[in-house]
Amino acid sequence: MKQFHRYVIVIGYPVCSIVLALLCGSVIIRVAGVQPDVAFRALLFGAFGNANSVAETLLKASPLLFTALGMCAAFQCRLWNIGAEGQLYLGALAATIGGVYLPLPSPMLAIPVLMLLGFLAGGCWAVVPGWLKAKFGVSEIITTIMMNYIAIFLVSYAVHGPLRDPQGYLPQSAALSEAATLPILMTRTRLHLGIVLGIASACVLYAIFKKTTLGFQMRIVGHSPLAARYSGIHVERILLFSMMLSGGLAGVAGMGEVTGVHHRLLETISPGYGYTAIVIALLSYLHPLIAVFVSILFAGLIVGADAMQRAAGLPSSLAMVIQGLIVLFALGSEYFVRRHLRRSALERRL
Repeated sequence: MKQFHRYVIVIGYPVCSIVLALLCGSVIIRVAGVQPDVAFRALLFGAFGNANSVAETLLKASPLLFTALGMCAAFQCRLWNIGAEGQLYLGALAATIGGVYLPLPSPMLAIPVLMLLGFLAGGCWAVVPGWLKAKFGVSEIITTIMMNYIAIFLVSYAVHGPLRDPQGYLPQSAALSEAATLPILMTRTRLHLGIVLGIASACVLYAIFKKTTLGFQMRIVGHSPLAARYSGIHVERILLFSMMLSGGLAGVAGMGEVTGVHHRLLETISPGYGYTAIVIALLSYLHPLIAVFVSILFAGLIVGADAMQRAAGLPSSLAMVIQGLIVLFALGSEYFVRRHLRRSALERRL
């Protein structure tokens, strides 16, 4: 019964915060001269109204989910990895090089190889600030943000220079081989295997966090590195592993965009998935399975914004305002969740 009460608290407050955010958003929409029910109906139908809308929403949810899972892995150790965007770009770059130049005969071989390349590229890129943090105490916030720019401009150089498609004029790479593309899940849509891989990764990450000694050590390091060190945990090794896992998952997100959506490397391969993922991870309380649903929610807001613009005449940027309201109210709800749980724990002791 107590466990059920805990779940009600943890789930109930965020749900109420989303409802309040939508109510505030409806006020803004009304001020803009549009009926809120018309705008929200258009947004909801655009995101989930038919098979194609659902497919587009799940398509957008895939990179958001992978990068959010990466953030969950880093934040478990209180490592504030703000570099998922750059790690995504590096994963996309590595997958492109593999998909264009490696002799990959079939998708059964190509997909695991390209996933591994994307994971290693993003993970190794994240290990650098992780090592600086573990060895010298350098702030990972600063280093990961700086490395974002390096990664983005590195990809820009690649598509303007050595990787540029020799048969085209746009800053993009040559097309990947047919074997190096993710299979389509729904005919006549762009939905590919990436969302299935993302959900499977969420389940694996949850098992690591909750069922393994490694996950326990990650939580202990996050709560108190000093206590972890005195208990015999190799803190530096755990920090490096967390950053490798975090960057690797973000790199797989980049691999999915290249092999599943664009089938080539573009200069702007991501519209900011790595930054949105930070919010998703925090709203999910660093829980990989909750991150699945929050990623779909945010993807629905992105996809539904275009439909809202067409049907109600509202700017699509208003969806970003609604996202911001959801984040604001959800972060406020976290305060009440923590206070309620502390009060419940105190009452049990008494």
